Amino acid sequence: MKHLSRDAYFELIRFDFFLIRGKFEALYHTVRGFPVRPIKTESNATELICRAVDNACIWYFKQVLCLQRSAATTCLLRRHGIRGQLVLGAQQLPFRAHAWVEVDGRVVNDRPYTPEIYAVLDRC
Repeated sequence: MKHLSRDAYFELIRFDFFLIRGKFEALYHTVRGFPVRPIKTESNATELICRAVDNACIWYFKQVLCLQRSAATTCLLRRHGIRGQLVLGAQQLPFRAHAWVEVDGRVVNDRPYTPEIYAVLDRC
């Protein structure tokens, strides 16, 4: 947990490379295959990780997309032993797609009512 802000920034860069090259499928498989490390974490680890990613987004050199932010958050959570899930959703009218992270069915990096706005397309 020592270098969370730095790790969050590097995760944003890593997933930005996927998006720049149009490699959505590779991003998806990277997150899907990222293992949950079997370690004990602090009780507030989820909150600390989400805050670190939010801070990294503020300092990132360009606007961070929800998919990039959520992929980075999911992998950081898993690296710290938390079973985060990247959730992909969409709404029909007007068409919008969105990504967020859930832990135990609870939204952790977005508004709690996000699943009420978007139909869930996939979880990984």
